[in-house]
Amino acid sequence: MLQVVWFGWLLMMGLDARFGWSTMPGWLKWLGVASLIAGFWIVRLTFRENTFLAPVVRIQSDRGHRVISTGPYAVVRHPMYAGAIFIFAGTVLTLGSWWGLAAGMLLELIIAYRIVAEERLLRAHLPAMKTTRGASSTV
Repeated sequence: MLQVVWFGWLLMMGLDARFGWSTMPGWLKWLGVASLIAGFWIVRLTFRENTFLAPVVRIQSDRGHRVISTGPYAVVRHPMYAGAIFIFAGTVLTLGSWWGLAAGMLLELIIAYRIVAEERLLRAHLPAMKTTRGASSTV
């Protein structure tokens, strides 16, 4: 579902830019570029630190799945999703679409649902999740 909403969101913002349904000031576009850079940097750090990342939420027992508490995980529980927030905002601002900002809220709700589902799975299957606060392995 996330992929369908994602591509629909991008298509809608492209059409918005093409047909001029909404406009943003130029300085916001530069703020968007900075947000994209920050978001992709956070996601890169997350992938470097957590080798258990996968598009599907699952426990990787065969690989010794464990709680990650170093790197960006020492700061935020789900750094990849935090980076995604910067990427979503940066995309909207760079493309200059107020409609994209409104529709992006749906993406945020889907991500929030995924975080809750992921937390439940990790807490149920990773022993360290019962004792460690503020750090987890994300997928």
